[in-house]
Amino acid sequence: MTKIKLCGLSRPCDIEAANQLLPEYIGFVFAPKSKRYVTYERALALKQLLAPSIQAVGVFVNERPETVAKLLNDGIIDIAQLHGDETENDIKQLRQRTNKPIIKAFRIETANDVLHVEQSTADYILLDSGAGTGTMFDWKLIQNIKRPYFLAGGLSLDNIEKAIQQLKPFAVDVSSGIETDGVKDKTKMAAFVAIVRKDDRL
Repeated sequence: MTKIKLCGLSRPCDIEAANQLLPEYIGFVFAPKSKRYVTYERALALKQLLAPSIQAVGVFVNERPETVAKLLNDGIIDIAQLHGDETENDIKQLRQRTNKPIIKAFRIETANDVLHVEQSTADYILLDSGAGTGTMFDWKLIQNIKRPYFLAGGLSLDNIEKAIQQLKPFAVDVSSGIETDGVKDKTKMAAFVAIVRKDDRL
């Protein structure tokens, strides 16, 4: 079954919609430059509204390991997603401070990028076209990748079915594809989840 991550949630109504749809993961963005940025206090308040069966992923860009670890250890998030230029050493430092899972995001532009992906020591890998740019990359580059991955980058109602059928990713990660005018749209959220779940039943 393809798992679902609805990323960039920032309002109580976003959490309410997620609780009805029950994706496996939701994402809080802790990168200050993002329009979906939430403070730690806001994330805590939203996490308290989240259904217990849904795991909260914190998205960070070049954040200090001790800051990420504190959010994990305090229970504000369940998983850390490193979406910047973090190295294997950064992952190692984070592991020294917490035993919670780590997702490392990789920008896929060439076949060479896939080699780095395979060697990552992160618990999960996420494949994207850039730092949350909302655009697709060439899926042909990852057709032979061996390890399970989160597929991100420009996923929408128009292409999610093809993505699942063609690539069979471990999970799909969507943000801008479930928005209208820059905010989460519960109708699009529901439609996206319905398409993924329908494909799982085929």
